[in-house]
Amino acid sequence: MGRIKLILSYDGRNYCGFQRQKNGISVQEKLEDALKEIYCSDITVTASGRTDAGVSAAGQVVHFDCDDRIEVKKIPIALNTFLPYDISVISAKKVNSDFNARFSAKKKTYVYKIYNSPVRNPLLPFCAHYPIKLDITLMKKAARFIEGEHDFKCFMASGSPVKDTVRTVYSVDIKKSGSVVSVFVTGNGFLYNMVRIIAGTLVYAGSGKIAPESVKDIILSKDRKNAGKTMPPEGLCLVKVFYK
Repeated sequence: MGRIKLILSYDGRNYCGFQRQKNGISVQEKLEDALKEIYCSDITVTASGRTDAGVSAAGQVVHFDCDDRIEVKKIPIALNTFLPYDISVISAKKVNSDFNARFSAKKKTYVYKIYNSPVRNPLLPFCAHYPIKLDITLMKKAARFIEGEHDFKCFMASGSPVKDTVRTVYSVDIKKSGSVVSVFVTGNGFLYNMVRIIAGTLVYAGSGKIAPESVKDIILSKDRKNAGKTMPPEGLCLVKVFYK
């Protein structure tokens, strides 16, 4: 037996999230179905974390334990044969038995993409459309107040059962290419809907609805009602999981 680490890329729009659920088809379900096809036994995968319904990933990491019947370098091709077109195994690697895709992770980077134009573009399916012009300078000023270790309760969706809401955000980088604004957020962990609410708060700053300096008070308030709206899931993508 050995432990295998996979890196996955998937379009999350057709799924109820990564984790198996009773109310819809998940990425985990499709991956475990494919693993059963090539290993002829039930295999459970552990992911670096859940992605919610509609959220995509370029670098989701999972691990699983299996026998050595298939060469590691052949695992991606074998699995992709049985996976749908919108899920792909990018790479496979044998790792030590103490590696855990979830608990060994040190930090993660997400990107939230916004198509900033008066009219929407159907050829940009992985961007949320926002019609009001955004001031990138104001968004960058607001972003500086998010970086660091804080109690981010204001950026957590209401009703979440999580008690410890302190997280560290290492960086918030905002880039613009044409009409697409990309918000890159790197942190040691994220609360439910945290990146989508951060993006919504930065959108409020960029459109003049709030002053950039008010983000500091929003965080100190620990009140979800004071932060920006929760942006739609299709703009969010898990970019990379770091283990060192």
